[in-house]
Amino acid sequence: MGVQLPTAFVKRMEQLLGDEFEAFMTAYDHTPHAGIRVNTLKIPVEDFKERSPFELRPIPWCATGFYIPHGTKPGLHPYYHAGLYYIQEPSAMSPVELLNVAQDEAVLDLCAAPGGKSTQIAAKLQGSGVLVTNDISVDRTKALAKNVELYGVRNAVVLNESPDRIADAFPHFFDKILIDAPCSGEGMFRKDEDMAKQWETHSVDKCVVMQRDILRVAASMLSAGGRIVYSTCTFAPEENEGMIAEFLEAHPDFDVVPVPSEAGFAPGHPEWMSEEVAAAHPELRGTARLWPHLVEGEGHFIAVLQHRGGRVTGTEDHTESEDLTPFEDKDDRVLNIDAAYPRKKPFLSVKEEAQTPSGQGRHATGESKRNGKGMDGKSGKGKSARGLGGNKSRSGKENVKSAARSPQDVLESYHQFVKEQLEVCFTGYTVVYGDRIYQSPMASHRLDGLKVVRPGWFMGTDKNGRFVPSHPLAVALRPSEAVRSINLSSSAAEAIRYLKGETLSIPVERMALRNEVQPKGYTLVCIDGYSAGWGKWQDGMLKNEYPTGWRWTSV
Repeated sequence: MGVQLPTAFVKRMEQLLGDEFEAFMTAYDHTPHAGIRVNTLKIPVEDFKERSPFELRPIPWCATGFYIPHGTKPGLHPYYHAGLYYIQEPSAMSPVELLNVAQDEAVLDLCAAPGGKSTQIAAKLQGSGVLVTNDISVDRTKALAKNVELYGVRNAVVLNESPDRIADAFPHFFDKILIDAPCSGEGMFRKDEDMAKQWETHSVDKCVVMQRDILRVAASMLSAGGRIVYSTCTFAPEENEGMIAEFLEAHPDFDVVPVPSEAGFAPGHPEWMSEEVAAAHPELRGTARLWPHLVEGEGHFIAVLQHRGGRVTGTEDHTESEDLTPFEDKDDRVLNIDAAYPRKKPFLSVKEEAQTPSGQGRHATGESKRNGKGMDGKSGKGKSARGLGGNKSRSGKENVKSAARSPQDVLESYHQFVKEQLEVCFTGYTVVYGDRIYQSPMASHRLDGLKVVRPGWFMGTDKNGRFVPSHPLAVALRPSEAVRSINLSSSAAEAIRYLKGETLSIPVERMALRNEVQPKGYTLVCIDGYSAGWGKWQDGMLKNEYPTGWRWTSV
């Protein structure tokens, strides 16, 4: 056997599985299955199948998922850097499929990092509705935000918050909630031997406490008639059937939606908790277990919880604020984040300045409200921002020139860029965090007091009156939405040279120009017709704008 399994784990599984135990143990002698999921925000599945550089075999439970041969290195292809697919363990694709996301819905991915399931949800929303994706770990939100950006997601808000604080801000708000709960990770032992080594310290008992609180709080964020999908990558019944049994006792207005077994999913085992639980909740057999000896994937548990409608029971009574109606599109909701978050986190409390069309009318929220002080409407007051942006120099002193620019000035440079460089109609709300501009899918007051990693689609940065477009703006655009674009072939060396940050020689004849625009300026660089980043073209040379932290580093 290739994996050294904890003795206590082996003994428990032998007791639970009985006649299936030998087949289960044999699975650990086999190589884990590798998979990719096509990002339909950028390319239809059929188009990807026609141009795929890999041999593909369909994953039964995910129409956009495919097995790839062992030893394939999908991260070493230009298509990966263009965001055409996500590298994902096959079983991990199943929870989002059962969430049944529809366009225009509000969806929460509560324990989201590193972001695979969030990008899967975003593909189902197709730019409509709103996706709030969150992780409680500061470090893990870095990967979460990067994946949301790499895969061209336009309608996501990325948070670094505890579930209870999100619940305070979003009572009964979400149509669908995904809880990919922190767990003891037993289902990943074959794929990640470190998880087997850490199993005893990352105990089932500790995980149960977290899971119980997460489920309880999630119910208070669900709208009437909404759906929660709870999943783990562990076999422990205490973290699976036991958690759902407790939830159903506290929330009798929820039903378990039976998971189909056609894809090889096995039923839940409430009797593994106790005969009493099995008798009280036979519906728990409608949950699903993915076993490595029964499906081509790692171990998972999934429960689909459907609310019947009406008021959600077992939750505190939250009262909506009086003004939750978004402004019209012509009104800019301008967020100034100018004060460091007081708990010494690298994120910021929110201060908001709402402008009416005439420029009159302000109200203070966030930190200023808690301090009993109103906003003065001026940018650069208070402590400088960190994390999402800021106005401090390396010495720690205020950058007076940058701080003097008002949000309206910042917006003016952004709007001028959009007018001259793009052919796209943005939806949602334009918000300003320091010198950084975002398009947010929701009204800004919904984020008051929360630790915001990304309030929306990051457009770029104002540098003393000049708008500098961001990499996330580029990778989410289609070639037709930029007035200048250049196409590189994935089979040519120059595509990899671009991804490595090199300057390219590109004759003007290769440029696609719209509306008789001059060739000099920001140019959307595409690989086989799919956006990959920015360049700046002048006199036959394409200056590379591909960000250092995103570059191709492999030989």
